[in-house]
Amino acid sequence: MIKAVFFDFYNTLVRFWPPLDQIQQAACLEFGFRLETEALNYGYSVADVYFNRENEIKPLATRTEEERLEFFSGYEQILLEHAGLSVTHGLARQIWQIAISVPKDFIVFDETLGSLERLKGKGYRLGVLTNLRRDMDQLCEELKLAPYVDFCLTSSDVGAEKPDPAIFVAALEKAGVKPAEAVHVGDQPRSDLVGARGAGLHAVLLDRGNWHEAVDNTVRVASLQELEDLLVNAPESLQASRKESGTPSFYPDEQAAE
Repeated sequence: MIKAVFFDFYNTLVRFWPPLDQIQQAACLEFGFRLETEALNYGYSVADVYFNRENEIKPLATRTEEERLEFFSGYEQILLEHAGLSVTHGLARQIWQIAISVPKDFIVFDETLGSLERLKGKGYRLGVLTNLRRDMDQLCEELKLAPYVDFCLTSSDVGAEKPDPAIFVAALEKAGVKPAEAVHVGDQPRSDLVGARGAGLHAVLLDRGNWHEAVDNTVRVASLQELEDLLVNAPESLQASRKESGTPSFYPDEQAAE
């Protein structure tokens, strides 16, 4: 029986406003480049895999300012290349610096509050697990998530970044449940799926853009509403994500980005 549901934060419960694709389009226009929204969103899906893999190797929070700028220049170059635009590393850095200068806020996805309210009403313990180094209690209050979330855990709270199992183990302790009684939901194949499975949890990939079709050996949903439907028949409905290896197969772009 599933008793607890844990969520990644960014791109699972919340997104940026203004939308990142719009910010990128404006930044690229400064150099005369025009890119379509769908192409940019695909670029982000590939670049974010690279981001999470690199953050696992050496957390960005521990890097110097110049190291972070160098990293994000590479991130931008990967993003644009997969959006259909090949640029030099130096030009990618310039575009990134324009894009990052735009002020952004977090906003919840339209479905988030309703889904959390229904899950809470069914008696699930709900938690947020994130590598974001912010005051999550305050952020949840501002975004009106607080009434539905029982606790938040950040990488700084436990001293380890996802996919390290430590944050998932800490979440199980907070919720007072066993690994087989919990499911973690997130948008990243490695930091969310591998991390959760490493601690013995069920794992669900939230793939709103259908960008991760090549990631096999997992349960995938396109929305939080689909997650609600999936949980009706849990844990049986979650078994496809728990093969012997416990590790999903990743698509070539991630390997190339390492």
